[in-house]
Amino acid sequence: MAVETPEVELGWEAADFSLPGIDGKTGSLRSLAGEKGTVVAFICNHCPYVKAITERLVEDVEELEELGVSFIAINSNDAGAYPEDSFENMRRFAAERGFNFPYLHDESQQVARAYGAVCTPDFFGFDKDLKLKYRGRLDIGRADPLPEGAPRDLVNAMGRIAERGEGPAQQFASMGCSIKWKD
Repeated sequence: MAVETPEVELGWEAADFSLPGIDGKTGSLRSLAGEKGTVVAFICNHCPYVKAITERLVEDVEELEELGVSFIAINSNDAGAYPEDSFENMRRFAAERGFNFPYLHDESQQVARAYGAVCTPDFFGFDKDLKLKYRGRLDIGRADPLPEGAPRDLVNAMGRIAERGEGPAQQFASMGCSIKWKD
């Protein structure tokens, strides 16, 4: 069942975290934050919405890095109930998809709860001071190919945040599979 992200109050400070990454290192928000902004995205391995955007996402992350914006992906799904989202399968999925960004495991689901994440994918865009300036979709394509000439919402928003410190006035909700919470 598809879920949309709710509107949120912008300006709150990103919650710090320290989580294991598929690269064998522990990643924290502070150590991975970008000079001009940071995106924290909640994704998973099995969601068709995530699978549909990974190629575009990898391309967009390259552009974000050129802007001084870092990208951090977190999987918070219950891997016990959804084995495809296990830590080992995160490694496989990232390798198959050519991930060029940290992919961290939130086994306790505390980080997803702290951020108010509700679906995969769910994008949170922060300025250089780690204040929320964007909560929205990657682009209009969602689970479909991006129409030619369509705006790239996340890249455009983060470019604006990196340059001016403010997000766009109009933001569009992300849509995806609900986060698979533990009982």
